[in-house]
Amino acid sequence: MVRAIERAGLTPGDQVAISLDVAASEFGRAGRYRLAREDRDMDSDGLAALLVDWIDRYPIVAVEDPLGEDDAEGLARFTAAVGDRVEIVGDDFLVTNARRVTAAAEQGVCNAVLIKPNQAGTLSEARSAVEAARAAGFGAIVSARSGETEDVTIVHLAVGWGVPQLKVGSFARSERMAKWNEGLRIAEEVGGALPPPEAFVWSR
Repeated sequence: MVRAIERAGLTPGDQVAISLDVAASEFGRAGRYRLAREDRDMDSDGLAALLVDWIDRYPIVAVEDPLGEDDAEGLARFTAAVGDRVEIVGDDFLVTNARRVTAAAEQGVCNAVLIKPNQAGTLSEARSAVEAARAAGFGAIVSARSGETEDVTIVHLAVGWGVPQLKVGSFARSERMAKWNEGLRIAEEVGGALPPPEAFVWSR
């Protein structure tokens, strides 16, 4: 990835950085992780050490689900180790739930939350998770889901909620391009900068 950034004539870590979605719950259980392609198993600290090494070596700015959703202690240790350097994004662990965000902040687990409105079930619940993140000093990323349509509402939610990060995937499919293009149109309207959250009028 770093070589690709350089071949594009850009500077890694300055103009382009790397964000990882480890999705560790997919290959881990009860603090044990199986790297099938490498035919090796590791514990929570072993996987965390691997990720810390990558963070030290590469321009990584965020790591989503670095450890499993059932590995709160490992997530807390990982957050303590690198939470001052990168965003540690909770998706499977926080599930767009305000109560879980507040509890995670109290436990020192993660420092950012992925906001998926259809994971929460309602827009008001999703926004409550955004507000809980803001109150906890967490970052937030509004996220689309896999297999979506070309509906672009998710882009407007990110802007309207004052969330400066949006995850909609690469330029691979039309439903993703629709969201990227809508983001560009909104940027043209607002001058490329999001207004602060307090500029918006909230209503339930």
